[in-house]
Amino acid sequence: MDLTVERKYRKETYTIGRLYVDGKYFCDTLEDKDRNLYASMGAAYISQRKQKGVTAIPYGTYDVSLTMSPRFGRVLPLIEDVPSFSGVRIHSGNTAQDTSGCLIVGQNRKKGMVLDSRATFNRLFALLEQAKGRIKITFKKG
Repeated sequence: MDLTVERKYRKETYTIGRLYVDGKYFCDTLEDKDRNLYASMGAAYISQRKQKGVTAIPYGTYDVSLTMSPRFGRVLPLIEDVPSFSGVRIHSGNTAQDTSGCLIVGQNRKKGMVLDSRATFNRLFALLEQAKGRIKITFKKG
């Protein structure tokens, strides 16, 4: 399964994008500020430029696995091997304060927010649970 996040609106404290599942629009996304970082820049470079808990995931392609989240106490999608990041998950929330460097899914019907996040996440999680083979996620500019 291929997930793609196309970042559309880069603001001072948040980033709004669109999530596609196997090329079809699925929902909107919310992340922290896009600091124009790329996975190919390497962990040392990214570490110098990111701000912990308020930086969007670097552009690139990553594997996704379903693992137990110690923070949330349940199985959530983990975005693996993000340079200079740890514990990057896909989960529900509404504002940039809910992201902490993670990817939030929902419907962007209010400026700077996503709504219906829990229902959107549950629909996405059901698809991920049924996925055959590897799950990949690509972050790109829109």
